[in-house]
Amino acid sequence: MISLIKTYRILLFLVFTFVAVLSCSKKSKPTSDDPNAESEATGSKYDGEETFELSEFKDQPICPGLIYIEGGKATLGVIQEDFLFENDQIERTVSVKSFYMDETEVANIHWHEYLFYIHRDSSEEIYRAAIPDTTCWSRALSFNDAYVEHYFSYPGFRFYPVVGVSWKQVIGFCAWRSEMVRMKLSGKSPAASGGGDSWRKENFYSNKDAVKPKEEEPKPKETNTQEQKEYDVPDYRLPTEDEWEYAAMAIIDVWAKDENSQKRIYPWDGTNLRNPHNKKFGIFLANFKRGRGDYAGIAGKMNDGAMITDYVYAYPPNDFGLYNMSGNVNEWVYDKYKPRLSDKEVADPAMLADPENEEEKDDEYYTLLGTDVRVYKGGSWKDVAYWLTPGSRRFLEEDSSTATIGFRCAMDKLGQKGK
Repeated sequence: MISLIKTYRILLFLVFTFVAVLSCSKKSKPTSDDPNAESEATGSKYDGEETFELSEFKDQPICPGLIYIEGGKATLGVIQEDFLFENDQIERTVSVKSFYMDETEVANIHWHEYLFYIHRDSSEEIYRAAIPDTTCWSRALSFNDAYVEHYFSYPGFRFYPVVGVSWKQVIGFCAWRSEMVRMKLSGKSPAASGGGDSWRKENFYSNKDAVKPKEEEPKPKETNTQEQKEYDVPDYRLPTEDEWEYAAMAIIDVWAKDENSQKRIYPWDGTNLRNPHNKKFGIFLANFKRGRGDYAGIAGKMNDGAMITDYVYAYPPNDFGLYNMSGNVNEWVYDKYKPRLSDKEVADPAMLADPENEEEKDDEYYTLLGTDVRVYKGGSWKDVAYWLTPGSRRFLEEDSSTATIGFRCAMDKLGQKGK
């Protein structure tokens, strides 16, 4: 009996050993982080002497302030009654690639940090051009002088959204933020950096062209190494209109049970403006104008304390974890304004972000509005509920600013590991 048990154990050991050998000999499919030892194209070995060398792969780091937005299909455009009869945002189905977006609107404290560095390292002219227009709070027949003087400067408003910034000023902020984050990831200190760094150049902050200065391309390195630097990340930028609308709707498969449910009037579950749950029942879910002259509600529990803007983390986030995608302030997006009058399918909705990429440039809308008009979305503290829906859109000249428009940044998601 004992000998039979020993024989059985020996047989099991041999079987497991055979299976293990087979599994080890089986070649796994290559991925970016595990490309195998040999080339799939030539059979040559990697990382040997006088052979092609591969560097270690590291997934793209999530940069400060950003949340990952998984791409997918969505039905974009106005899904409520177009009572203004503008008909400039026809309903259409698109696929949006994955990207990153700021969790909150960019706040006053972040813009103060921006001003600190350009005041230290740039000219007085460039510095003054970057200061928000605080007179945006002034209105005829009203008294808003307190906001003109204190909204941007008083510490109590540090984490309120920055306003009074034009689209052009925002582009300068995005470029500066990109370079600062790269310096941080590379271990450099802004205080110790030399004067030759690209982010210190005066035209880096210029609002004239709203783009980075072109530099001569360096000669390629004489190396066969596919090099990756941890701080070599994409630029911070404004989201395209499709990206912004997709992120605001936050349709995920947990919530979307069927095709018809993939249409949200607002960025939260349901069609109501008030919280339907438990202790917060009846509390508004966004900062907006409730009715004629009503910006905050009556005193007491139902008053949200937001006569104007509010804390960037106020109100519940949507299913992507983004705060205030409706209400508080409108937000600039990258796109130039053009009515979308068809559901023409495109491979990448970002291709329509700038009319320079489109065939029809010189039509009546550009003749009437000009080509320097940009889209803003989301609704604000001063808007009625109609403008809170992600599909609504308005436009303003790119060098103009108001007390109701702020912004948040986005960033491309680069290639991922193979699965």
